[in-house]
Amino acid sequence: MASMITSQALKLTELKSSPLHPVSPSSHGQVFSPPLSSVSVNPGNRLLRPLRHRTANRPYFAVQASSVSGFDGNIGDLLGDVSIFTASGQAVKFQDLWDQNEGLAVVALLRHFGCPCCWELASVLKESKEIFDSSGVKLIAVGVGAPNKARILAERLPFPMDCLYADPDRKAYDVLGLYYGFGRTFFNPASAKVFSRYETLRNAVKNYTIEATPDDRSGVLQQGGMFVFKGKELLYARKDEGTGDHASLDDIINVCCKVPA
Repeated sequence: MASMITSQALKLTELKSSPLHPVSPSSHGQVFSPPLSSVSVNPGNRLLRPLRHRTANRPYFAVQASSVSGFDGNIGDLLGDVSIFTASGQAVKFQDLWDQNEGLAVVALLRHFGCPCCWELASVLKESKEIFDSSGVKLIAVGVGAPNKARILAERLPFPMDCLYADPDRKAYDVLGLYYGFGRTFFNPASAKVFSRYETLRNAVKNYTIEATPDDRSGVLQQGGMFVFKGKELLYARKDEGTGDHASLDDIINVCCKVPA
């Protein structure tokens, strides 16, 4: 198993084969799993890319209630109690990462720090951080692995360390019911869309190293997801169906940067 995973990671590094990393529903932890039809999707497979800043007088793009209907109404409280680590190694709870009353936060759960597709996603989030900052939105990126693995990504991509967190035990992934397993990691059809982002992916992994992969190789079977919170209220939720099946940045900015005061 370990040799197969290592072989796949090496192929991804060379970009000579599909960076597929699929998964079946999480078999550990509590799962709040909205049906696929109720989760916001990327219309037309539009690429993740940084957008121009949107002016405040443009209309707020309301989020369909169904996009979060599969999640527990107290999901903000449940996630708030989860303890993770800063990239420098300090333990911290989610509830301490943003204002739990009115604060806006984009919570991006990467697969793991050694996933090339997650380096791509992190690079796009970094390029869009100015938009989030100007709108008062806290960017929080979480990955599977120890803090030292997070630092590898932060230093080599690079990515701002004050926005990067490590969840070695995948506690947040369990609470949010994100997919996990061999099938979704390596064979899910949703992963095929990474081929349309070849250039972005190639640029993101220029300084990639397999050393960022979690020491516990079972972590590479974890899928990620994208969430937007206002205080404890969940405004947007999307679970990645397979490796590289990332949320549309258009959707994220439409949600978090146009929320009425």
